[in-house]
Amino acid sequence: MESAITVAVIAAAASAIGWIVNYVLSSISERERNRLASRLSHIQKQLELLYGPLAFLMFEGRRSFIDLLETLGRKYVFINDRELPQDELELWLFWVDHEFIPRNIAVKGLLSAHTDLIVGNQLPESYIKFLDHHNSWSIAHQRWKEQGVPYAWHSKVNWPREFEDEVISTFEQLMKEHAELIGTIGGTESNSSKATFLHPLIHRRGDPG
Repeated sequence: MESAITVAVIAAAASAIGWIVNYVLSSISERERNRLASRLSHIQKQLELLYGPLAFLMFEGRRSFIDLLETLGRKYVFINDRELPQDELELWLFWVDHEFIPRNIAVKGLLSAHTDLIVGNQLPESYIKFLDHHNSWSIAHQRWKEQGVPYAWHSKVNWPREFEDEVISTFEQLMKEHAELIGTIGGTESNSSKATFLHPLIHRRGDPG
């Protein structure tokens, strides 16, 4: 009789332990999946709403500037603020009105609309340099167009190449993390399904004899 009770107690204890272990493992797995899914969702928003469009504009801008230099037939536009010949000035102003300033406006719009998606705890220095570059140029150019106030035909602040590089680098890092998270979440889901087999396994190990 005592032997039967002992066996029953051991079996019940083994069953309880198996349930607890399975519950703990499932709980940890679920929390980890939720954490990873939340991170994945945030990165998807960053890529879709901010860094994807920004990177596209950066690549497009690079190509456009190369096209301009090829049209001019040299590797620079201005040198020592020397006046451009009239035909070259007209070409430059065409690019300014149809390429450079409109693209900068689009970039500024993305940054201002999705500040919460910018990577880091503060606005990077290169982003501030971009804003200085754009704002300095756009207001001077607009005054010239509307009031005839002459200016040097370009921004007082040089184009911050580090901004362009940082945007593209961040985009590539987010793309890499996005792919890794998708793979990890898939692996986590597979592992969680395996955890369901732990309970009966512990039962068998807990059975007497």
